[in-house]
Amino acid sequence: MPDGGEGSRGHSVPCVFQTRPSTQSAQSAQPAASIPHPEGVSSEEFRAAMSRFTAGVTLVTAHDPESGARGEDVGMTATAFMSVSLDPPLVLVSVRNDSRMDDLLAEQPLWAVSLLSESQRHIAGRFAMKGRLSDRLLFEDIPHTRGATSGAPLIGGALAVVECRTEQRVVAGDHTLVIGRVLEVGVASGDAGPLAYFKGRYRHLG
Repeated sequence: MPDGGEGSRGHSVPCVFQTRPSTQSAQSAQPAASIPHPEGVSSEEFRAAMSRFTAGVTLVTAHDPESGARGEDVGMTATAFMSVSLDPPLVLVSVRNDSRMDDLLAEQPLWAVSLLSESQRHIAGRFAMKGRLSDRLLFEDIPHTRGATSGAPLIGGALAVVECRTEQRVVAGDHTLVIGRVLEVGVASGDAGPLAYFKGRYRHLG
């Protein structure tokens, strides 16, 4: 399963917790080449289980004002995104430690999330690929506007966009959970379906 942040396909592992089955049938479903872990579950087992969890696909964006004369836009494909609270409105995204996005959000409190539609898998793939070009080039031919509040790119054609300000950062293993207060939202008209991720592939409903 893709991991969050640059250099690891850009996705974050969805946060889902299950008790580990002890039945013979469950054991037979475990990957044959699984590497034992001191606490009883290997990374291969965990990835295999989480790949069965369907997640929506988003593009997390932020503007780095310190990069170059005009600054630089940074983007990261993420599936580990969720709402946290209605009052106040809070969302959470999981970012791989020491990734470009993690470094930027440690300094830049304003960011945005675009909820991608089923026709935007090329955008998700572009910002998740290894050895990619600079973020500036990646944004060049993608329709987007700049958030009035966050200054971050908002992807045209997305199902919805949210602009956020970081309220809290929680280090959790090899990722950091960034909790943001939602400052602005935009919802597209029409009935386009969402882009989903399941068993290592982009999917659409129906």
